[in-house]
Amino acid sequence: MNLESNIHTCLWFDGQAEEAARFYTSRFPKSKLISVAPIAQGPASGSAFVEFAIAGRFFTALDGGPMYRFSPAISFVVSCRSQAEIDRYWAALTDGGQAQQCGWLRDRFGITWQIVPDSLGELMEGNPERVMEVLLGMEKIEIAALRAAATESQ
Repeated sequence: MNLESNIHTCLWFDGQAEEAARFYTSRFPKSKLISVAPIAQGPASGSAFVEFAIAGRFFTALDGGPMYRFSPAISFVVSCRSQAEIDRYWAALTDGGQAQQCGWLRDRFGITWQIVPDSLGELMEGNPERVMEVLLGMEKIEIAALRAAATESQ
């Protein structure tokens, strides 16, 4: 696992930092919980500061309190090579969460994810209007339906 980048993501939770880190690391390969430490001082004193990796990318999470919430304005994109991979991540991340339109979902902690085929750009090139029409009618993405839309006569 290469965690050498000096840029990483910090996620702000309200008492769920360790639970969230354990949830995410159990759903992705090349993931691990690195450390859990109490916050010793300040407004979040007694809460947790967590370091973990998801799919080889370093994250921190802290229990900072209820004043900030996650928004769909920022989401994590999981590019999948197959329908089986889409199905697996979709099931894993909607466990306690909520499905949304076009391959988006909100997990049980309020973080928004996009579970998409890595071929989405290529599929859009084939017949962009029809592919988008089909995509807008989906929650979990079905690659076969998008592929069929991409090859329909225009």
